[in-house]
Amino acid sequence: MKTAVPCYYHLDVDITPERVGQVQRILAAHLRHWDLDPLVAPVCGNTGLLLAAIAAHATGTSTTVELWWNGQHLITAVGEHDDTLRPDQELRGCLERIAAMSDGWGCCATGTGSKVIWFSQRARDGERLPLVPTAPGPRLRAVRQVPRSARPATALAAPAPGRGRTPEGAR
Repeated sequence: MKTAVPCYYHLDVDITPERVGQVQRILAAHLRHWDLDPLVAPVCGNTGLLLAAIAAHATGTSTTVELWWNGQHLITAVGEHDDTLRPDQELRGCLERIAAMSDGWGCCATGTGSKVIWFSQRARDGERLPLVPTAPGPRLRAVRQVPRSARPATALAAPAPGRGRTPEGAR
């Protein structure tokens, strides 16, 4: 999962309710490309909630989505360029859900009057399964014989040529 290389992605989009799913798929593809599969569901879910709320309440549709990966945290920021949108009023329910599902979140205004809402997800290690000793595999009890030339078994048991009989005391 966790790549050590910092990554950044920036997406400018005119958001409509129909395009929320498309943006979620784009973000999911980038997260998978960065080997951050466990973060796809929470990040895309939170971003989808936020984009749907912005599409429903904002008068302007210009939105910016940014992803920053620093090796430990993924920070997702959604900036909307509508100076009439009040996150504390129109987006209150959405922000409560984001706060419950993320490790950290915040909202800040820019000098141009737009707002940026961000949230972070910490990368957790993969699910660890308890180590269970495995039983050894079955062993082959019958050994295959190496093919030999067709000689009678008595020829194989006879003493080698040139050797005499074994002395009686050696038996």
